[in-house]
Amino acid sequence: MEKVDREIISIFKSDHNLPQMARAMRDIISLAGVMKDLSTESVFDSPLEMLRFLRIIELIHEEAYGLSDPIDNAETLYYRYQSRYKDGEPPTKARVDQIVNVLAKNNWVSKQTHQIKMMSVGKRMMDALTRLANDSLAYYLEDEIGRSLFQARRDAEISEAYDDKGISGGNRIASLIHNVQGAINLLKERELELLADRNALPQLQLIHTLMEELEGKLQERINQFQTIEDSLVLSNLMQKGTGALAEGTSLSIGMINKYLQFMNVQQTPLKTKISPESVRVFIEKMFNPPPESEIPNAHQLFSFMDQGQYKGEERDGIWIPVKYAAPLSYLDIEKGIDFLENYEPVVADIEEITNPEFHEENIEVDSLTELVEEAGWLLTKASIDTEKVEKYLEQKKEADMEETIVETSSPLWGDAIRQLLAISALEANKKIEIRPKQEVKQYEKEWEWIQDDDRKSSIRRREHS
Repeated sequence: MEKVDREIISIFKSDHNLPQMARAMRDIISLAGVMKDLSTESVFDSPLEMLRFLRIIELIHEEAYGLSDPIDNAETLYYRYQSRYKDGEPPTKARVDQIVNVLAKNNWVSKQTHQIKMMSVGKRMMDALTRLANDSLAYYLEDEIGRSLFQARRDAEISEAYDDKGISGGNRIASLIHNVQGAINLLKERELELLADRNALPQLQLIHTLMEELEGKLQERINQFQTIEDSLVLSNLMQKGTGALAEGTSLSIGMINKYLQFMNVQQTPLKTKISPESVRVFIEKMFNPPPESEIPNAHQLFSFMDQGQYKGEERDGIWIPVKYAAPLSYLDIEKGIDFLENYEPVVADIEEITNPEFHEENIEVDSLTELVEEAGWLLTKASIDTEKVEKYLEQKKEADMEETIVETSSPLWGDAIRQLLAISALEANKKIEIRPKQEVKQYEKEWEWIQDDDRKSSIRRREHS
């Protein structure tokens, strides 16, 4: 990437007496003039009027670029609008003629004898308006968190398109960091809401992908500004941005980890014996887990139960036992005082402590490797249920990827994630072999593959694992 080695062009740093500055401001004045002349009460009451105006200037754009036939006059533009767009209330001939006159008045177009021709200032202003409208549409198509991340990504792209070419795009780096911090705050506020949504996993994955993408773009921006004289002024800003993105990435990956952990826990068989030590360790980890941890705190645990994966789970998620002390009678108080006054500790017999005996035993290196691998596999099976997939492959010997997922669970997307984890664990421990296959059967399910080629695989057991 080419380094910026000259002063950035900016209206805020240039001499205001320059003739070029006056011409640039006149362009902005012409934009304001067009908006003023076209602004009526109907425009503010119906934003579709602005959309119709943008459609008309798009038709002028296409003609100027040679993408359509010449436009003779306003009437030609009117009929072309009717032919192109399906509009229940299209602009009248008078309205189209008014728009053309306003554009000509502000030097955006030139009304010649047999043609309407677009001028230079009109091209630049029309381009700016179209980009602004498209950016706004893309912004509002995102959800609340996605909007901040979308704006941060646009800041990085604008900085790359403008600052790298020596033209100021504004305080894009500061704006990028501000938008990322806003997205992180929204993510923290909506964390419990997202965990309570059974369909939130794709959104969490998208947020994490955007966070990682922005982290890379910010690093590119930091490298780009290393040769600028005021880089020392930007150093605190860069450090702040790096910290914010690191926090956002940890937070998003932590929420994904918790989400997957919750779904895996639902399939974990219950034990008949409770280990007090295990419970104590789990409570300690729940007290203040780091953002990237898969261990939930109490609020996150109850929020996930609001998903209602089974009947009555929502009630379980809000049930909190409270224990009240029963009132003591005078007789109980008297017995307690007597017990404390006459208490004698029971002294147990001293038990003889025997020292354990250790025996030395030598084993082969190959055997040790097998023992370590077997221990690792047992630990994996303790956290991921692979039994259904193993039994199915024992019967079928070889099966398609999608067939294995659906037949060993259900068409639900949550079950699909659990079975994919099981298949991954089996493949990582060399228990199965995955091969490409062109002809595969398609099943009815509530989820779809992101890449259709991912389903074109078959699975078979390894004979010697």
